[in-house]
Amino acid sequence: MSEAWAAFSFFGMQAMLVYYMTQQLGFSQPHASVIYGYYDAAAYFTPFFGGMLADRILGLRLAVIAGGTAMAIGHFMMAFPQLFYPALALIALGNGAYVPPLISQVGRLYRADDPKRDRAYSIYYMGLNTGAFLAPLVSGTLGEWYGWKWGFTTAGVGMGIGLSIYLLGQKALPSYSISRLSGKKRLAPLSAADWSGIRFILLVAGLIAVFRVAYEQSGNTMALWVDTYTDRLLRIGDWSFLIPATWFQSINPLLIITLTPPLIALWKRQARNGKEPSTIVKMAMGCALLGLSFLVMVGAAISYEHVGKPVSWEWSVSFFVLLTIGELYCIPVGLSLVSRIAPAQAAAAMIGVWYLAKFVGGMMSGYFGTLWSTVPLPTFFLLGAFAAFAAGTGLLVLSRRLRESNALAVKTLGEAR
Repeated sequence: MSEAWAAFSFFGMQAMLVYYMTQQLGFSQPHASVIYGYYDAAAYFTPFFGGMLADRILGLRLAVIAGGTAMAIGHFMMAFPQLFYPALALIALGNGAYVPPLISQVGRLYRADDPKRDRAYSIYYMGLNTGAFLAPLVSGTLGEWYGWKWGFTTAGVGMGIGLSIYLLGQKALPSYSISRLSGKKRLAPLSAADWSGIRFILLVAGLIAVFRVAYEQSGNTMALWVDTYTDRLLRIGDWSFLIPATWFQSINPLLIITLTPPLIALWKRQARNGKEPSTIVKMAMGCALLGLSFLVMVGAAISYEHVGKPVSWEWSVSFFVLLTIGELYCIPVGLSLVSRIAPAQAAAAMIGVWYLAKFVGGMMSGYFGTLWSTVPLPTFFLLGAFAAFAAGTGLLVLSRRLRESNALAVKTLGEAR
């Protein structure tokens, strides 16, 4: 529940950000896309340091409290245009302090071999996406209909609720789950195999950064597509309703909530039959699905140029369906891969590297978004598809190298025996 409300505040503000900059602050589209990319990147860069701050100095509990407080204040500051940049900075810093220790506390409640651990993370992820689903519907609607300041204020209130739930629930947390590392236990130096695993994670992270160049357009230029080029009028007989543009940002988390259980069931069934794809292949499949979502938008853009007026909202919904399935095959699976491969001595640092991949991808996605107003729309979406397919191809190459490496290791072990 703490994470659900934190996600409500974070994604509620994010759903309004591009519209606020272009409609309220008068920013040009390229400038707004760059600012969105910088903010999105910063929100993923700060957790690398926030996790170390929680582990070594503040402890997990104080880090969550400090981060949540900073995020709440930042959202309230967004209601005042003159505080726009300081507010964005404060939210990004607060997110960095809030997210890593909260995630760590979920894991610390269970032994490493406890089967309930995986289920606990599933509950956590569902909570996150529940908040992300509700945020555009509540904060976004208030912002569009009654003024952006009310949407941002609602986001701040949501963060306050999440922090209050955490404070009230602290008695349920054992002391070891909220403490910082003592630093007294010396870990063994990294072996050659450990360094090989780290290099592999760095390669995967680099490809995920490319994946995110396309993926992050879902909240950036796709918001502009929905607002300007999409016929959002829903007609049922004589009744009609104009769908708020921010509502489309709820499609992704709603689909995550509904599609995760059947997808897990599919993987279990494939595993029983010996046909479950490897982790890397799953991630490559996710990239391919993201590429297909952009090819759908190529068709939508061509249709718009042909008819000369906004096209059906069904194009955008199809985009988000394919994007979300691709996300489920790639992002959480990739985090699982990192947690398995990372050596114990550098586990937190490698999670930080995963967030740094989001940071780099977010930065590049902002600059990629500037092409929105300089190239034809079909070309823009085709370039997005190219980025996604390129990341998938790189992952398939890594998968082949990993299989060859494992086969060589097995052969060498056999000869040694």
